[in-house]
Amino acid sequence: MLEAVREGGMLPAGTPLVAMLSGGRDSVCLLDLAARLLGADAVTALHVNYGLRDDSDEDEGFCAALCGRLGVRLEVERPRRPEGPGNLQAWARDTRYAAAAQLALAADGLIATGHTADDQVETILYRLASSPSRRALLGMKPRDGRLVRPLLGFAREQTTAYCEERGIAWRDDPSNEGGAYARNRVRHGLAAALAEVHPAAAQNVLRTAELLRDEAEVLDALVAAELDGAGGSARNTIELERLAELPPALRRLVVQRLADRAAGRPVAGAARHADEVAALRRTGTAMLDLGGGVRAIAERGTLRAER
Repeated sequence: MLEAVREGGMLPAGTPLVAMLSGGRDSVCLLDLAARLLGADAVTALHVNYGLRDDSDEDEGFCAALCGRLGVRLEVERPRRPEGPGNLQAWARDTRYAAAAQLALAADGLIATGHTADDQVETILYRLASSPSRRALLGMKPRDGRLVRPLLGFAREQTTAYCEERGIAWRDDPSNEGGAYARNRVRHGLAAALAEVHPAAAQNVLRTAELLRDEAEVLDALVAAELDGAGGSARNTIELERLAELPPALRRLVVQRLADRAAGRPVAGAARHADEVAALRRTGTAMLDLGGGVRAIAERGTLRAER
């Protein structure tokens, strides 16, 4: 596994790394691999103690002891849970990624997570059920800016075997076994049911996502041909007449790209307004809400999107 991760090139020598460390087997495996490949001095572990479970402090203590044995610097965040209703998992995710981004930016390094192939399958299945878009089927990227996922090609059983072979303990989060969170229901219900339908179900999901990511590069090039100049400079406008001429699928992708650029992030569902956008009047000014705090503006026959 060590050589496979080295050859994957996501943990390049000489690059500072922030490794997300929950204490679970996947993150423990990642941290040990990173320390061996990069040297302990190049790695900083980030543990976020949300204080949501009675044994949260025990998880933190375990991570501190592990980092001490590996000679890795440990940073601990103890955020305060927001009051009132809201998506607890989304808050936790945003909190830890923001903390990791701050550390990585200060060191001009990378952020690594311990996501595995099992996580990829669960992510795709969850997004397929909850998000009606092509991007839902693409799964997590192995690389995304400063973020790398070196274990995305390995199964959870492989990270387990690695830790056992290395004699490294880990912490199991009991909340991962319950049905309170949708991701757990996908893991223990949907993914398990698909495995009963076909023994290669998980591999087929992963292969489908891989093929779609390859095809997405072709689609992205078509969108760029409509929006970007010959020199590669990004444009944030398109003529409404041209938009209306495009095939429906390409029209949706162009509107989605305009919305994403305006927001600086993916705007879920913007593409479904493509036909309405193309039908905006071509004289004067007209506007249409695309969702996510972004609107389409048609002005004298030219379309743009803005916050």
